[in-house]
Amino acid sequence: MRPHPVFVCTEMEGNMDLSKERLWEIARFLLVGGGCFLLDYGLLFALTEYGGFNYLTSSAISFTVSLVVNYLLCVTVVFHAGHQSPKKTALFIATSLAGLAINQGCMYAFVDGLGIWYMAAKIGAAAVVTVWNYITKRLVLRGGH
Repeated sequence: MRPHPVFVCTEMEGNMDLSKERLWEIARFLLVGGGCFLLDYGLLFALTEYGGFNYLTSSAISFTVSLVVNYLLCVTVVFHAGHQSPKKTALFIATSLAGLAINQGCMYAFVDGLGIWYMAAKIGAAAVVTVWNYITKRLVLRGGH
């Protein structure tokens, strides 16, 4: 059965099928990611304001905690990937560490470079990392299918 024409778009490399299943997958990814963002955001605030940590330390801790939750939910709920091989787990960890580096770089640039309040900066950093995460996690967990 061919997908509805609305769900098909053309890229330079060929057709990219945006089937209903892919759209539901993206919706699940955004829902899980949104929940993990709230966890990350709340921990960032609590650790910085109440724990007395520097915003970059708080950001690294909150990102890592939300990452673990995100991994478990991505494997089971978003991508229905099942058991992950050691290679896929290592790739997931590597792409996640790159995501942490992107997060920290954005936070530093926004806060120390541009003078943006750390909680507002987190929203911008999260937007950048979300795009990175979807692309890399999908490739790692589903093999790009």
